[in-house]
Amino acid sequence: MRTDRMKFTKRSALLALPLMLLALPGCISLGGPPPESLLTLSPTARAPAGDGVAGATRPVIAVLSFDTPAKLDVLRVPVAVSDTELAYLQEAFWVEKPARLFRRLVGETIRARGTAMVVDGDNGATLASMTVRGTLIDMGYDASESSAVVRFDAVRVDAEGTVTTRRFEARETGIPAEGRAVGAALNVAANTVAAEVADWVVGG
Repeated sequence: MRTDRMKFTKRSALLALPLMLLALPGCISLGGPPPESLLTLSPTARAPAGDGVAGATRPVIAVLSFDTPAKLDVLRVPVAVSDTELAYLQEAFWVEKPARLFRRLVGETIRARGTAMVVDGDNGATLASMTVRGTLIDMGYDASESSAVVRFDAVRVDAEGTVTTRRFEARETGIPAEGRAVGAALNVAANTVAAEVADWVVGG
């Protein structure tokens, strides 16, 4: 009799557990609601549809993975509050990490020039006559200047193994600290940097 009562008590507790969880929505969070929209980068220069660039005289350029500091290794938009303080912009989320978005933007911008074959992905480096890599230092918001900032340290290695580096930077000023406005401004700044990188890479 005692054993049957214990089994009934355990069964009752297990059946009651889901009801207890449903009764505590304010105490338990399973991830929260998804954001209304996600930010991405859209190239202003695109390669036309159809056959790509061909020919033995055309350089083959591999755009390799970009490094980032920890503040950009997330899906959030960093805000420089001061020289020593960092926050993240509320309700602003990238669709994927900034380095991947910017890498594809640079590759598409170089491809749109129509003077080189562009190989995306680290595995294509063995086919390339030139590689481009670098570090995306900043792609965020400067609160003290109300500006969106993109800063990129590029590294170019040619067929002879010559290494050349250059820093690129673009700012869009007068931007309110609001997700969509900052996202649009970062897209403009990122396209500016990507165009300068493409000119530097293709033009030599």
